[in-house]
Amino acid sequence: MRWIDTLEAAAAEKLPEAVHRYFRQGSAGGISVGEAVAAWSAYRFRPRVLNDVSMIESGTTVLGTPVGVPVLVAPSTMQRMADPDGEIAMATGVGAANSIIGISSNAGTTFADLGATGVPWWLQIYIVRNREITRQMLDAAVEAGARAVVLTVDTPVVGRKEDTGETVWDLVQPGHLLANLPPGEWVDADLAKADDLGPEVIGWLAERTGLPVVVKGVLRGDDAKRCADAGAAGVIVSNHGGRQLDGSIPTAQALPEVAEALAGTDTEVYVDGGIRRGEHILTALALGARAVFVGRPALWALTVGGAASVTRLLTDLGTELDHCLRLVGCQSPSDLTPDLVTRRFVD
Repeated sequence: MRWIDTLEAAAAEKLPEAVHRYFRQGSAGGISVGEAVAAWSAYRFRPRVLNDVSMIESGTTVLGTPVGVPVLVAPSTMQRMADPDGEIAMATGVGAANSIIGISSNAGTTFADLGATGVPWWLQIYIVRNREITRQMLDAAVEAGARAVVLTVDTPVVGRKEDTGETVWDLVQPGHLLANLPPGEWVDADLAKADDLGPEVIGWLAERTGLPVVVKGVLRGDDAKRCADAGAAGVIVSNHGGRQLDGSIPTAQALPEVAEALAGTDTEVYVDGGIRRGEHILTALALGARAVFVGRPALWALTVGGAASVTRLLTDLGTELDHCLRLVGCQSPSDLTPDLVTRRFVD
């Protein structure tokens, strides 16, 4: 069995049941979270032969930042429940793998402490109803060296989780999250997700921060084009790990349409959701993604072995991708094209 495939079970032995459930669960009936991995595995390859693959280079650049392998770590909260050092441990592991980490606006680690690691990081932001909170959080991230802003757009409200018994919220301790909430007498209404956003918010974020803006939560080509037209430097094809609208299509199914809509633009395309193998990464890159994000696997790795296991996760996936590039007849991700993959034929 692959080491990666052992991580979730090993993490379950270390985590309180409510925390493990929070990390792994989807929304409502769990349809979308249940389909994610299988959707990538439904593709089949049409490899090229008689190509020189003696030298492989799987690295790339992401918004101009070089990465050793096109596998980035998605933003997630409650990381201090997985490891006492939380986002610092995750960032340390990511940095050792020469990659990039997304940091949740709900993180339990200050942006200043993250910036001190020297690891390239992007701020994932939820714009909240009280815009002053968002403005101050953006300013703090810029001061701490964030390299991009990831605007999550699929969460006007938080997806319904059908929990029974003890939940993660019964176990939250001070310091587990919201370490970057600015000082103030805020009430719940201030922190509620903004549900009145339009494409113009992309330009506002870019102007406020001076950073590239990446839009996360796009599943349609027309929405991707609207984001690009509004100034987005990138989009992440994502259904929030199946945690928002249950029954949303798998990202493996959505990616080709989004990539086609953005062909010929400068807007970079990324994808997350259900990516567990080098073959999945190969498929995503061939279908038009510049890089992929992994979320739950990084949390399992952090839980099991801290920073070192996060590094191993990314390194192992990179090794698998190198192997797949050779077998599909390409020297680098830039050689991959959509004709190398097809959907599985079913009688």
